[in-house]
Amino acid sequence: QVQLVESGGGLVQPGGSLRLSCAASGFNLNGNPIGWFRQAPGKEREAVSCISSRNDMAKYADTVRGRFTVDRDTAEGTVFLQMNSVKPEDTAVYYCAVRRQLSSNCELSGQDYDYWGQGTQVTVSS
Repeated sequence: QVQLVESGGGLVQPGGSLRLSCAASGFNLNGNPIGWFRQAPGKEREAVSCISSRNDMAKYADTVRGRFTVDRDTAEGTVFLQMNSVKPEDTAVYYCAVRRQLSSNCELSGQDYDYWGQGTQVTVSS
């Protein structure tokens, strides 16, 4: 059984930073595209970032480009989302997701992913 677990969320002031982690059991995250998504209260889920499996190509939503960075620790089999210069509009539950199929690309589309975590709450407020 594949389980994804996000961690690292919390309360942060505007302009601050957080580092979210995504770890898996029953699955090796090193070999598959990973996506980060978020959903704010009353809003639809939106893509934040993704990282591919082979060349670690990354993509970002326009709303976070230049502020967020996705990367992997292959030794630990963990994927991270580094959030810098956060804004109140970044407040949401953040989810990681993994695609079963290997790919040198990644997509900012939820339907491209097969397994999802339960999410971690990020609140940006002073």
